[in-house]
Amino acid sequence: MRRTGCQEVANLLHMKPWIVETLNNAVDAELEALPADMRARFVRIADLIATLGLEKVGKPHVDHIEGPLWEIRMKGADGIARALYVTAKGKRVVVLRVFVKKTQRTPRQEIELALKRAKEVQ
Repeated sequence: MRRTGCQEVANLLHMKPWIVETLNNAVDAELEALPADMRARFVRIADLIATLGLEKVGKPHVDHIEGPLWEIRMKGADGIARALYVTAKGKRVVVLRVFVKKTQRTPRQEIELALKRAKEVQ
């Protein structure tokens, strides 16, 4: 059994948790429109980010899209969905766009909409 050193405990106590939030009511509505199993998957991944820290959560849960844009990847019985997000000051994950993915590649219009919404993030 591995013993935790005093410095490790001090580091854990001073870690700021990550906060996962949506940009606005439009994004809330997009999230609510997802099938229940995909919403549950989103909540599970958001909880992983908040609990472990974004730095510790990688593929298959999150992946980089381009520039400041990343995605939370959800799979359910009805297909796959994505929640596009950026990070912001204060260890915040701000979800900008949520949609059900119908093609292999993320549609350019979804990326452009998320980048436009990203300009609203403080």
